[in-house]
This record gives sequence, C-alpha cells and structure tokens, in this order.
Amino acid sequence: MDHENRMSDDITLHGIPNCDSVRQARRWLEEHGVAHAFHDFRRHGLDAATVNGWVDALGGWDALVNRRGTTWRKLAEEARADLDRDRAVALMLAHPTIVKRPVLVRGALVLVGFDATKYTRSLSP
Repeated sequence: MDHENRMSDDITLHGIPNCDSVRQARRWLEEHGVAHAFHDFRRHGLDAATVNGWVDALGGWDALVNRRGTTWRKLAEEARADLDRDRAVALMLAHPTIVKRPVLVRGALVLVGFDATKYTRSLSP
C-alpha cells in the first residue's frame, strides 16, 4: 500500500537502484520531465533526521517498514518483535534496505512506494 502526506519543490527519490519499484519511479519521473535527485540509501545510508521526518510526515513508521523483503526475513525474531517508533527508526537506520521503496520527497510531500496515479496527481504543475 502506498502512503502519502504533504511536507521545497526539489524532489529527491530515495531507494536502491536495483529495486524494480525504484526503477519504475525513476522511469516515470524521466518520462514526465520531472527533475529529481536520487539518493541510494544502500550506498549513502540514511540519517535519523531524514527517517524521523518521514515518520512525522506519514503519521507513523509502519508505512516505511517493508515486511515482505529479504532484509526483514533475515532479521532475528527479536529484532522484528515489539516494534515502536524508536525501535523501527533504529532498525531502518541499521538496515536501510528494510525501508519500503521508493520514498519520494518534495518539500512536505512524502510518497512511499510507486503509484503512477499518485505521482501524476502529486507532481503535476
């Protein structure tokens, strides 16, 4: 499920380059002439201020944690149990690929996952 909330007109797409959803989002942005920066969080990591900003903008951490991916499945049960905001943020910082991808940020807008309809509605002039 994709989530969005409103948070500069500069657009940054966060993700990892070999993720299919990230590739779809990048292709969509390029095809629609939407200038953006790409932040590879596997290579460049994430910081607490960024992740906490996303959590605040989305009204919670749940939309950001990808429970379907390999990273999640490889975690020890103790790491996955009893998540709250602090533990979830710490988990995302320690394992950036556990973040559901892509995360698109444009000012106060934060979109998680790729949905062409939401991109069209949210990024049209």
